[in-house]
Amino acid sequence: KGRLLFVVPIVLLVIFGLLYLTYHSAIEAAHVLMAVPFALTGGIYLVWLLGYNFSVAVWVGFIALFGTAVQTAVVMVIYLNESVHNKREELGRQLTQKELMQAVIDGALLRLRPKVMTVTTVVAGLLPIMWSSSAGSEVMKPLAAPVLGGMVSSLLHVLIITPVVFYWLRQRELTKSEIRES
Repeated sequence: KGRLLFVVPIVLLVIFGLLYLTYHSAIEAAHVLMAVPFALTGGIYLVWLLGYNFSVAVWVGFIALFGTAVQTAVVMVIYLNESVHNKREELGRQLTQKELMQAVIDGALLRLRPKVMTVTTVVAGLLPIMWSSSAGSEVMKPLAAPVLGGMVSSLLHVLIITPVVFYWLRQRELTKSEIRES
Protein backbone atom coordinates (compact mmCIF):
# COMPACT_ATOMS: atom_id res chain seq x y z
CA LYS A 1 0.00 0.00 0.00
CA GLY A 2 2.85 2.35 0.84
CA ARG A 3 4.53 1.71 -2.49
CA LEU A 4 1.29 2.31 -4.37
CA LEU A 5 0.79 5.62 -2.57
CA PHE A 6 4.18 6.54 -4.00
CA VAL A 7 3.94 4.91 -7.44
CA VAL A 8 0.48 6.11 -8.55
CA PRO A 9 1.21 9.84 -8.09
CA ILE A 10 4.60 9.34 -9.77
CA VAL A 11 2.88 7.69 -12.75
CA LEU A 12 0.45 10.61 -13.01
CA LEU A 13 3.32 13.12 -12.79
CA VAL A 14 5.26 11.28 -15.49
CA ILE A 15 2.19 11.23 -17.73
CA PHE A 16 1.64 14.96 -17.13
CA GLY A 17 5.32 15.67 -17.81
CA LEU A 18 5.25 13.77 -21.09
CA LEU A 19 2.07 15.55 -22.11
CA TYR A 20 3.64 18.90 -21.25
CA LEU A 21 6.68 18.04 -23.37
CA THR A 22 4.36 17.06 -26.21
CA TYR A 23 2.07 20.11 -26.14
CA HIS A 24 4.39 22.71 -24.54
CA SER A 25 1.37 23.86 -22.56
CA ALA A 26 0.22 23.00 -19.05
CA ILE A 27 -3.38 23.73 -20.07
CA GLU A 28 -3.24 21.28 -23.00
CA ALA A 29 -1.53 18.67 -20.80
CA ALA A 30 -4.21 19.10 -18.13
CA HIS A 31 -6.92 18.89 -20.81
CA VAL A 32 -5.65 15.50 -21.98
CA LEU A 33 -4.98 14.34 -18.41
CA MET A 34 -8.68 14.90 -17.65
CA ALA A 35 -9.16 11.48 -19.23
CA VAL A 36 -7.78 9.91 -16.05
CA PRO A 37 -10.54 10.93 -13.60
CA PHE A 38 -13.23 9.91 -16.08
CA ALA A 39 -11.59 6.53 -16.62
CA LEU A 40 -11.01 6.23 -12.88
CA THR A 41 -14.73 6.72 -12.25
CA GLY A 42 -15.74 3.75 -14.40
CA GLY A 43 -12.94 1.61 -13.00
CA ILE A 44 -13.80 2.36 -9.37
CA TYR A 45 -17.48 1.76 -10.00
CA LEU A 46 -16.89 -1.67 -11.57
CA VAL A 47 -14.40 -2.69 -8.86
CA TRP A 48 -16.94 -1.67 -6.22
CA LEU A 49 -19.81 -3.38 -8.06
CA LEU A 50 -17.85 -6.64 -8.26
CA GLY A 51 -16.83 -6.38 -4.60
CA TYR A 52 -13.05 -6.43 -5.16
CA ASN A 53 -10.66 -5.00 -2.60
CA PHE A 54 -8.21 -2.36 -3.76
CA SER A 55 -5.33 -4.80 -4.03
CA VAL A 56 -2.05 -4.45 -5.89
CA ALA A 57 -3.63 -6.20 -8.90
CA VAL A 58 -6.44 -3.64 -8.97
CA TRP A 59 -3.97 -0.74 -8.83
CA VAL A 60 -1.87 -2.28 -11.60
CA GLY A 61 -5.08 -2.38 -13.64
CA PHE A 62 -5.66 1.30 -12.86
CA ILE A 63 -2.13 2.22 -13.94
CA ALA A 64 -2.66 0.39 -17.24
CA LEU A 65 -6.01 2.15 -17.58
CA PHE A 66 -4.43 5.58 -17.04
CA GLY A 67 -2.05 5.04 -19.93
CA THR A 68 -4.76 3.75 -22.24
CA ALA A 69 -7.19 6.55 -21.37
CA VAL A 70 -4.57 9.23 -21.91
CA GLN A 71 -3.50 7.66 -25.18
CA THR A 72 -7.04 7.71 -26.56
CA ALA A 73 -7.47 11.33 -25.44
CA VAL A 74 -4.18 12.27 -27.16
CA VAL A 75 -5.36 10.66 -30.38
CA MET A 76 -8.68 12.54 -30.18
CA VAL A 77 -6.86 15.85 -29.68
CA ILE A 78 -4.63 15.05 -32.68
CA TYR A 79 -7.73 14.48 -34.84
CA LEU A 80 -9.35 17.67 -33.55
CA ASN A 81 -6.21 19.74 -34.17
CA GLU A 82 -5.90 18.27 -37.65
CA SER A 83 -9.53 19.04 -38.44
CA VAL A 84 -9.18 22.66 -37.26
CA HIS A 85 -5.93 23.04 -39.22
CA ASN A 86 -7.51 21.61 -42.39
CA LYS A 87 -10.53 23.91 -42.06
CA ARG A 88 -8.25 26.91 -41.59
CA GLU A 89 -6.18 25.90 -44.65
CA GLU A 90 -9.33 25.34 -46.70
CA LEU A 91 -10.69 28.79 -45.87
CA GLY A 92 -7.31 30.52 -45.92
CA ARG A 93 -8.10 32.61 -42.84
CA GLN A 94 -8.80 32.50 -39.13
CA LEU A 95 -11.95 30.53 -38.28
CA THR A 96 -15.12 32.03 -36.92
CA GLN A 97 -16.69 30.44 -33.85
CA LYS A 98 -19.24 28.64 -35.99
CA GLU A 99 -16.53 27.30 -38.34
CA LEU A 100 -14.44 26.26 -35.34
CA MET A 101 -17.43 24.37 -33.93
CA GLN A 102 -17.98 22.59 -37.25
CA ALA A 103 -14.28 21.66 -37.49
CA VAL A 104 -14.37 20.22 -33.96
CA ILE A 105 -17.53 18.24 -34.73
CA ASP A 106 -15.98 16.92 -37.94
CA GLY A 107 -12.82 15.86 -36.10
CA ALA A 108 -14.79 14.17 -33.32
CA LEU A 109 -17.02 12.33 -35.79
CA LEU A 110 -13.95 11.14 -37.67
CA ARG A 111 -12.68 9.57 -34.44
CA LEU A 112 -16.04 8.09 -33.36
CA ARG A 113 -15.80 4.70 -35.08
CA PRO A 114 -12.14 4.00 -34.17
CA LYS A 115 -12.78 4.86 -30.51
CA VAL A 116 -15.87 2.67 -30.31
CA MET A 117 -13.94 -0.14 -32.01
CA THR A 118 -11.05 0.25 -29.53
CA VAL A 119 -13.36 0.07 -26.53
CA THR A 120 -15.26 -2.86 -28.02
CA THR A 121 -12.01 -4.73 -28.64
CA VAL A 122 -10.75 -4.11 -25.09
CA VAL A 123 -14.09 -5.16 -23.60
CA ALA A 124 -14.23 -8.27 -25.80
CA GLY A 125 -10.68 -9.15 -24.79
CA LEU A 126 -11.31 -8.69 -21.07
CA LEU A 127 -14.73 -10.32 -20.72
CA PRO A 128 -13.32 -13.87 -20.95
CA ILE A 129 -10.97 -12.98 -18.08
CA MET A 130 -13.91 -11.66 -16.05
CA TRP A 131 -15.87 -14.92 -16.62
CA SER A 132 -12.87 -17.17 -16.03
CA SER A 133 -12.66 -19.43 -13.02
CA SER A 134 -9.42 -21.22 -13.90
CA ALA A 135 -6.08 -20.98 -12.11
CA GLY A 136 -4.84 -17.40 -11.90
CA SER A 137 -8.26 -15.84 -12.38
CA GLU A 138 -8.25 -14.60 -8.78
CA VAL A 139 -5.41 -12.25 -9.80
CA MET A 140 -6.48 -11.49 -13.36
CA LYS A 141 -10.09 -10.54 -12.58
CA PRO A 142 -9.16 -7.70 -10.19
CA LEU A 143 -6.55 -6.51 -12.70
CA ALA A 144 -9.02 -6.52 -15.61
CA ALA A 145 -11.96 -4.92 -13.75
CA PRO A 146 -10.63 -1.34 -13.59
CA VAL A 147 -9.55 -1.45 -17.23
CA LEU A 148 -12.94 -2.76 -18.32
CA GLY A 149 -14.97 -0.23 -16.32
CA GLY A 150 -12.62 2.63 -17.11
CA MET A 151 -12.61 2.03 -20.85
CA VAL A 152 -16.39 2.29 -20.94
CA SER A 153 -16.48 5.55 -18.96
CA SER A 154 -13.52 6.95 -20.90
CA LEU A 155 -15.52 6.38 -24.08
CA LEU A 156 -17.96 9.06 -22.95
CA HIS A 157 -15.13 11.36 -21.96
CA VAL A 158 -13.17 11.10 -25.20
CA LEU A 159 -16.20 11.38 -27.45
CA ILE A 160 -18.01 14.17 -25.59
CA ILE A 161 -15.94 16.00 -22.96
CA THR A 162 -12.62 16.14 -24.86
CA PRO A 163 -14.13 17.84 -27.95
CA VAL A 164 -16.13 20.27 -25.79
CA VAL A 165 -13.07 21.31 -23.75
CA PHE A 166 -11.00 21.45 -26.95
CA TYR A 167 -13.59 23.81 -28.45
CA TRP A 168 -13.60 26.01 -25.34
CA LEU A 169 -9.80 26.26 -25.37
CA ARG A 170 -9.68 27.10 -29.09
CA GLN A 171 -12.59 29.54 -28.73
CA ARG A 172 -10.66 31.30 -25.97
CA GLU A 173 -7.62 31.57 -28.28
CA LEU A 174 -9.89 32.86 -31.06
CA THR A 175 -11.36 35.52 -28.76
CA LYS A 176 -7.87 36.60 -27.60
CA SER A 177 -6.66 36.95 -31.20
CA GLU A 178 -9.77 38.98 -32.11
CA ILE A 179 -9.09 41.33 -29.18
CA ARG A 180 -5.45 41.77 -30.25
CA GLU A 181 -6.49 42.57 -33.82
CA SER A 182 -8.93 45.29 -32.72
